[in-house]
Amino acid sequence: MLTVRALKRLHISVSFDLRDGECVALQGPSGVGKTLLLRAIADLDANQGTVRLDGTLREEVSGPVWRKRVTYVAAEPGWWSDTVQEHFAGWDDALPLVTRLGLPRNCGPWLVQRLSSGERQRLGLVRALMLRSRVLLLDEPTSALDSASAGAVESLIAERLSNGTSVIWSTHDNAQARRVGSRIFVMSVDGNIEENRP
Repeated sequence: MLTVRALKRLHISVSFDLRDGECVALQGPSGVGKTLLLRAIADLDANQGTVRLDGTLREEVSGPVWRKRVTYVAAEPGWWSDTVQEHFAGWDDALPLVTRLGLPRNCGPWLVQRLSSGERQRLGLVRALMLRSRVLLLDEPTSALDSASAGAVESLIAERLSNGTSVIWSTHDNAQARRVGSRIFVMSVDGNIEENRP
């Protein structure tokens, strides 16, 4: 279980628990701090508060180890090499996920600069899924996708949930929030969250 207590980052101040195999949909207007919250949980930005995973304090492990267990997936993933496959430790191992999300098997040698925003988004998700994290922090993971591709992402994440992965899924799509979330957190402009049932 992920336990968050008095997590503070700028105007945000939240406490909640995320159970194993649970997906919480995170909603709220643009600019209220949904991304700030997800990045704070992943310890990518300076923040205060207590965050535990299965009883282990975040401070008890190194940052890279924490982020392999609690992985933030940006809406616009970062790229640091020229080709797609250079971003994967094992491209052949990633292929089943790549094709599952509707990308061709031969996209490994493609230059990143030729990718559409939707292709980049799906490949960024595959990269994160290869880590087999305990918790996924998904920041609008289908914002650049058509309905078929979004459905493929939802199906894949549902499988991970059934295997015990926990997910916080930020989305502006109310219908998607009800589909994917067993709980819905709505963030207000003052940085607090309220729970709504889907």
